[in-house]
Amino acid sequence: MINLNGQTVAPNDAHLSVTNRGFAYGDAVFETIRVVNSKIMFWEDHYFRLMASMRIMRMEIPGNFSPEFLEEEITGLLKANGLENSPARIRFSVYREEGGFYSPETYHIGYFITAEELPSPFYLLKDDFYEIELFKDHYVNSGLLSTLKTNNKALNVLGSIFAKENGYQNCLILNENKSVVEALNGNLFLVKGKTIKTPPLTDGCLKGILRGKLIEIIKTLPDYTLIEESISPFELQKADELFITNVIVGIQPVNKYRKKEFRTELTKELLSKLNVKARLG
Repeated sequence: MINLNGQTVAPNDAHLSVTNRGFAYGDAVFETIRVVNSKIMFWEDHYFRLMASMRIMRMEIPGNFSPEFLEEEITGLLKANGLENSPARIRFSVYREEGGFYSPETYHIGYFITAEELPSPFYLLKDDFYEIELFKDHYVNSGLLSTLKTNNKALNVLGSIFAKENGYQNCLILNENKSVVEALNGNLFLVKGKTIKTPPLTDGCLKGILRGKLIEIIKTLPDYTLIEESISPFELQKADELFITNVIVGIQPVNKYRKKEFRTELTKELLSKLNVKARLG
């Protein structure tokens, strides 16, 4: 079942117009949310990021879009799909209503919510070998728009095809200054000695929810220093550890980049702390 503008409908009955602006122009934003037993993980952070994204995209936020209303929409859909007692992945998509070309005729929005079951209620450390490479065919533009979760994901799609065709599990993408920005599906952290680096939002990386939570956790570690600073591709092979974060997987350690293989000791420690933080909300 799918929630389409507040109505729960079967997937075959959930229709969007071919002139939908999210499809025609990428005029849409979305949140990918992890839910466990009907508890929305980091809901306040997701809610405020969605509201901020809509404001930046000059969408009109409906008066009923309170945290309580949207939470009820999500939990109602979970129940309709029999997932109220399961871990689940929610995608909450907001699009501008159709009309106009590049210049929209309205700022009003529509939305839909989808739900699917996840395999585990906890963030797990995967044992599968994980190798990455740089994707250099196209670049992310540094700046505010690149920090949003919008439907403009052509670069991520092409990077994913490149990774698949060349046997990599993921790729890192660069901005116009040739700085490493993030992975195709998450934020990047680099560990060298007792210093942990992650690219700043001004470089164009996604303002990830898990990125924010990991920054909070790392700042409590007395033996480590966190720096939000541009990362050069040359630093990757000098790192002790690399890991990627997103709200569904949690923390994904990188095992290999080119000829360099990485440890995972800090990744394991952070994953344990992240699971505690997730349970506490």
